Amino acid sequence: MTPRRVTLIRGDGVGPEVTEAAMRVLEAAGAAIVWDEQLAGKAAVKQLGTPIPDALMNSIRRNRVALKGPIETEVGIGFRSINVALRKAFDLYANVRPIRSLPGIRTAFDGVDLVVVRENTEDLYSGIEHQIAPGVVESVKVITARASRRIARYAFELAVGEKRRAVAAIHKANIMKLSDGLFLNCCRQVARSYPRIAYREVIVDNACLQLVRDPKQFDVLLLENLYGDIVSDLCAGLVGGLGLVPGANVGRRVAIFEAVHGTAPDIAGQDRANPLAVIFSSIMLLRHIGQDVPAARVERAVHRLLGKTRVRTSDLGGTASTSQVTARLIELLR
Repeated sequence: MTPRRVTLIRGDGVGPEVTEAAMRVLEAAGAAIVWDEQLAGKAAVKQLGTPIPDALMNSIRRNRVALKGPIETEVGIGFRSINVALRKAFDLYANVRPIRSLPGIRTAFDGVDLVVVRENTEDLYSGIEHQIAPGVVESVKVITARASRRIARYAFELAVGEKRRAVAAIHKANIMKLSDGLFLNCCRQVARSYPRIAYREVIVDNACLQLVRDPKQFDVLLLENLYGDIVSDLCAGLVGGLGLVPGANVGRRVAIFEAVHGTAPDIAGQDRANPLAVIFSSIMLLRHIGQDVPAARVERAVHRLLGKTRVRTSDLGGTASTSQVTARLIELLR
């Protein structure tokens, strides 16, 4: 198998610990990857004076695939979100988060298996804000037909490719009749081209209620940017938390894979972080680059880890350290 060059961004906080764990596990699984390590965020500012160095951007353009640890975005101050900047720079229009129940993880629900597909480039995350008077600020919500049709088509194609049965468009068009109304109209147009996939529309607040009552009624969730950000974290809670949920940001030419959790600075450097979210993201990366065999090996090992050995970090009710979880996974792989 020809090795594939992949950009690596270790990230801030617990990022270096969990990405190191993922790298070791992929190596043990026989993945053919050459890591092209680059700086971003706080580490890049300290060493290079910019949160997004040119070397990072050139690396991603060259390799077209990256694994990224969590990067800190300070609230209300500091530089703009690196995550948002990378998504816009490479037109990573689809944020994909599989939400699945895992063996050995006890939650209120069993058999959850859904995918959140979130539009990634516009909405309120366009970052268009201005102060129109002292104490009065406007944020502009941008919804376009092009982006709405594109993300709807991605969701339906994913449903076809994964042999899923239904797509639910989540919206607030009862209030935002023009913006969310445009999004829904585009979803309806695309849905007509996929008659074998059931299509329905659910108001976002009702969708949240239905998800915590019976998540198995959903299959593929199709959302605008802000709703997708919120609902995907809610969905993570259905299967055990953010420490278990992977994520991908996908465009036509580039894909960046990342854990959906934050930097957890309170436990950084303490060997306590759960590495499974970034390991699951690495499984998605392997499948994206056509390395299905090592991807399946890692997935089986994680399922055995959780279901049989019950070696797990404190966020999952265990006492194991990051390095202990990593070492046990490598033992299972060998």
